[in-house]
This record gives sequence, structure tokens and C-alpha cells, in this order.
Amino acid sequence: MKKELKYFWVRHHRRIYKWIRGAAFMIFGLVIFISLSSVRVDPMQESTSFRIEKIRSPFDNKVYAVKIPSSLDFAGERVPLEDADVRQRLDRELLVNSYWHSQTLYIMKEYPQIISLVKPILEKNGVPEDFVYLCIAESGLQVNAQSPTGATGLWQFTKSTGQHFGLTINGEVDERLSYEKSTEAACRYLKTAKEKFGSWTTAAASFNRGMEGMDAAVSRQKTSNYYDLYLNTETARYVYRILALKQVLQNPQQYGFFLETEDLYPEYKYKTITVDSTITDLPAFAQQQGTNYKTLRTLNPWIINYSLTNKEKKVYEFKLPI
Repeated sequence: MKKELKYFWVRHHRRIYKWIRGAAFMIFGLVIFISLSSVRVDPMQESTSFRIEKIRSPFDNKVYAVKIPSSLDFAGERVPLEDADVRQRLDRELLVNSYWHSQTLYIMKEYPQIISLVKPILEKNGVPEDFVYLCIAESGLQVNAQSPTGATGLWQFTKSTGQHFGLTINGEVDERLSYEKSTEAACRYLKTAKEKFGSWTTAAASFNRGMEGMDAAVSRQKTSNYYDLYLNTETARYVYRILALKQVLQNPQQYGFFLETEDLYPEYKYKTITVDSTITDLPAFAQQQGTNYKTLRTLNPWIINYSLTNKEKKVYEFKLPI
């Protein structure tokens, strides 16, 4: 027996050494792994900025339910959050807008750039500031946004509605694409709807459904309270989407969005000149003003062609870069 063991050892001792060494390394590695895994870092000892970066890592795949605020209003009109149906509808839109990261983050970055052109006009016309969130719901602040039905611009006016509320729309000019002109038209619409329906909330809903459609629903259902109306799916979600955008944009960190000032897109810097004559060559006009056609179109998106035929001698305001 001893002779056999000796023979086995002589023949296989190198393999046995390799096996023992490999097993030792495995055991040592396992011990180190368990030791490191058991380490706990006291979050109170970490800096706030580090903890935020760690918690909000793009590789953190945790998904959390959103918190519904204890109270909410639109244009000073209270949202009845004690109603279970209202809470559930709001919760749905909060989920959509807080977890649609790319779109919501882009809106946050662009917000100062565009809203600086819109807010003063709302204020001048006596329209509540909350309607900036309706503008966002309509177009995501994309001035060139166009729907499949042809609705265009920040406020998504159709051609007929835009013309009805005073916008010039032809082969060379589309004032639905003007920040100022389209906002003025939106104010005229909303003030008319407010007078008709008695509340800003229902006026906002009519911006989606149309005044005639909203009037028909109000008449048939014998209530003008938006939260009590049974409406088509799009309009039934519409005001809740506006409310969700308001809540998320006013409380970004509560919904997981962390931006520094340098992350925001800068406001446009421009001067304004007025023109009341025909311009046959807008690219040449841009060069005469010390800029180019691309910049002219960017600052004046209502221009949709290479010329401006102005037989009526209408006064147009052009933004030019400083």
C-alpha cells in the first residue's frame, strides 16, 4: 500500500501542487470579496454632492412611484385631489412626465430661453402664468412643432383658428411660428374661452377640444367643471398633463432632475428693427444686417421663404443678433 502511494505521489505530485495552489487562491479571493461586501459607508460622512451623484447615477435602475402633492392649483383654481379619480389621472401624467427623461430634461434646459419671450405677453394680457405649461404641453417648446393635422407652432394653432385670432399665414409668413404673435393669439383665445366657460381650467381644456366641442359637452352634461366632465380621451388627459408639467418643472429635484445653471440654454440676445416694405432677397438682407439667413430664420421662425412680399405695408419686427 505504501509502495503504491509513493508511486502515485511521484507520478502526480505536480498536478496536486497546482490543484492545492488554485484552491488556495480561490479561497483567498472569496474571503476578500466577502470582506469588501460587508463594508458599510455612513452616508452622513459623505458630502451632499457626492451622495446626490451616487443616488442619481444614470446606472441606477431603480424605479420609484411618484408622490402626489398634498395640494395643487391651476391658475389659482384648486384641483380636487380628494377625488380618487382625479388623483389617479394626475398620478398617470406625473409618471409619464417624470420618467420621460429625455423629453422632460430637454424642456427644462430650454425653458429659460423660450419662456422669457412668452411670460411677459401673458402678464400684459392678464392671462395667468400657469398657461406656460399649456404651451409646453402643446409643443414641448419646439417652435417648429407640427401635428399630423397641421397644427403648428408653440401653441399648435391650426390654420383656420390661427387666422380667426389674427395671425397672418401665407406662403411667405406664418405667424403661428412667431413667439410673440402666436402668444398674443393664444391670449385672445383663452380670454374668450374663460368668459364663455367661467373658469381658466375649462378654458385650458377647450384649447385642446375646441370651444364648440367643449360647449357641446358642457351643455349635454350640465356642468362646466372640467373635473366633472366625461370627455374624449385626449382632452380628459389634457389638463392633468399640464398639471403634471407644472409640478415636475417647479419641483425638479423631487422628481429626480438635477441641473446646474450652466446646463440651461442661454436666452436669446438680440436687437429689433421694423420693416414695412417688400424684401425680395432675405439672405441678402441678412448679410446687409451683419448676419446670415440661418440666424435670421432661427431668431424669426415666422419667416418661411426667401422673400417677403409686403404689398399692404404691414410692419414686421425682425430680431437680429447683437
